[in-house]
Amino acid sequence: MPKKVSRRSFLKKLIQFALISVGSGTGIYYYARDIETKMLKITEQKIAHPLIPSGFNGCKIVQFSDTHLGFQYTIKQFERLIAKINSLSPDIILFTGDLMDEPNKYEERVQISPILSSLSAPLGKYCIYGNHDHGGYGSELYHSIMTQSGFQVLKNDSVTIELNDESSIQIIGIDDAMLGKPNFDTTMANVPSDTFKMLLSHAPDIADLALKYGIDWQLSGHSHGGQIKIPFAGALVTPPYAEKYNEGLYHLENQNHSLTLYVNRGIGTTRLPFRFLSQPELTVFQLTSEDKLS
Repeated sequence: MPKKVSRRSFLKKLIQFALISVGSGTGIYYYARDIETKMLKITEQKIAHPLIPSGFNGCKIVQFSDTHLGFQYTIKQFERLIAKINSLSPDIILFTGDLMDEPNKYEERVQISPILSSLSAPLGKYCIYGNHDHGGYGSELYHSIMTQSGFQVLKNDSVTIELNDESSIQIIGIDDAMLGKPNFDTTMANVPSDTFKMLLSHAPDIADLALKYGIDWQLSGHSHGGQIKIPFAGALVTPPYAEKYNEGLYHLENQNHSLTLYVNRGIGTTRLPFRFLSQPELTVFQLTSEDKLS
């Protein structure tokens, strides 16, 4: 498993970023704190697979992640984000963890559920735990907010998304790798092997294990895409379980199976109130059966 980022390594990269900022005047500091954090990149991806039934062709999934409400990211920004998601007319909405930065300290949490409740998706709204959702005595708070908002919380569990023609796919949720208790044996026990399997895992690096369990696609967050990238040096810091896979699309395979992983950069920030070369992101996926492309 990935090693934790050492304090010395983190400080070294922070100093590098500070030196670059000073060398460029105050422009980078202002941009990273006040401009890029308020941007929103909408990324579009196709999910093509032979196990996706033709009835799901064109089905639109919107993934959002890592809002970290309470650390720089405000409830007003959150309202605008939710309105934007609704404007995309998703069929399925997926949240991949870290709703509040410190759940037990966030004073505006009573406002979250009414906002999330306004999200509309005819095939359902689903979510998983991130490490911050478990941290700060937040596990029950998070579960309560999300269920009140019409989300189904998947914690080592799965759900069948079924159309009127009885064709279906599986959405699977694993508990957070850092502070939760992920259990693939329990999670996959009742999942049919001959159906399309999409895993929600806050931690991207779980993909290596998910591949062994026959997962077809995995959607993750957690990394913030590094949050701050230093030119020619890469991410300032990547958290545990997001060191191997930290942004964008990856293809994994072994002798028996292949898996595609997408790592969303998230919306908010944590630790440092900056984003640099790592814009906040919504991901819009469109399902396509493989034969539709041929």
